Amino acid sequence: MEQQFIMRGGRPLRGEVVIGGAKNAALGLIAAAILTDDTVVIENLPDVRDVNVMLDVLRELGAAVERTGSHTVSICAAGIRELSINDEFIRRIRASYYFIGALLGKYHSAVVPLPGGCAIGSRPIDQHLKGFRALGTDIRIQNGCVVAEAKDGLKGTHIYLDVVSVGATINIMLAAVLSERKTTIENVAKEPHIVDVANFLNSMGANIRGAGTDTIRIRGVKRLHGTSYAVIPDQIEAGTFMCAAAASRGDILIKNVIPKHLESISAKLVEMGNTVVEYDESIRVIGSAVQRPTDVKTLPYPGFPTDMQPQISVTLGLARGISVVTESIFESRFKYVDELARMGGAIKVEGNVSIIDGIRSYTGASVNALDLRAGAALVIAGLCAEGITTVREIGYIQRGYEHFERKLQALGAEIQLVEDEREAQKFRMRVG
Repeated sequence: MEQQFIMRGGRPLRGEVVIGGAKNAALGLIAAAILTDDTVVIENLPDVRDVNVMLDVLRELGAAVERTGSHTVSICAAGIRELSINDEFIRRIRASYYFIGALLGKYHSAVVPLPGGCAIGSRPIDQHLKGFRALGTDIRIQNGCVVAEAKDGLKGTHIYLDVVSVGATINIMLAAVLSERKTTIENVAKEPHIVDVANFLNSMGANIRGAGTDTIRIRGVKRLHGTSYAVIPDQIEAGTFMCAAAASRGDILIKNVIPKHLESISAKLVEMGNTVVEYDESIRVIGSAVQRPTDVKTLPYPGFPTDMQPQISVTLGLARGISVVTESIFESRFKYVDELARMGGAIKVEGNVSIIDGIRSYTGASVNALDLRAGAALVIAGLCAEGITTVREIGYIQRGYEHFERKLQALGAEIQLVEDEREAQKFRMRVG
């Protein structure tokens, strides 16, 4: 039997939780470490599967990678000799494409498998390739890989992204920082982890201006040097615990966060009648006994994040009345709805819109985590449900949440990670 989460719901979650480093920022920083031959130290690095896969690939390329603590890694890419990645596992994570930008930027050549990740809809990399080509790269797709080569080096240019893309914005930055001349990228994404990657590169000696705005300007430099840098807190992990507090009618102080990054989530929880209190580096969410419905539309930052859509939907599923959630980023992000229906959820999906009719309580069931954020949302539902819930396929959840069950246990949740039916049966007997 594969690992599963088993839980008994009905307890309000109360206490404090410390948020780890942002997975999405960490993946960009790890790839960026390729761009210098000096040693780079990254702190506040989350110990999750996607991060560990990226570090393993760096080792295979020839980089020296050393974990000097559970959340600190030292990387020296001076020993990289291999510019082709041939790792089947890297296909399972979306951020594998950052190796294209980093290897191109440093070595003007890269062979990287087309990315995988969660099955939440089409996420083409055409804007990435458009940017690389504009910088002077020849690109072809061969045997499931992106084969990229810039024989005459990379030359700065003006790039306009047809659609706002987080991945393309970061990837083009990685490729352009060591290019000749100046690069201007317009219609870029503004997410916090884009700013974090830009700040990291600047701490290495890059010249990047405008991250967090619509236009990023990069003046190429000759070389980058080593640095020590701490990853920003994870906006989505924090948002997940905010929804867990609201849905369970609990009271959680969420520490090590940047409250400004959470404003769109806070606003919706307040609209529902919950109490949200912001401090300098923490945020407290107190769930109201009776919550109101509201409407949510996912948008690029600073709008409501698509990565929080399943969690807010599960929370709205326990509000009194009808809520409407519009998913404008990924067309297949409602796959979890069928799983939630097993728990009594009343959600109807029409195209990219879900109509949620709030119920009094979910009921325990056996469900599958179909992707990273949907899996976390189903755990929240299980902790609010009557009876026992089992969440399978938790490898998805472990891609982005470190010790998820331990953090929930510290908040009073009755949840356990089990590896066989004997452990699951023991849990059932213990909780009655």
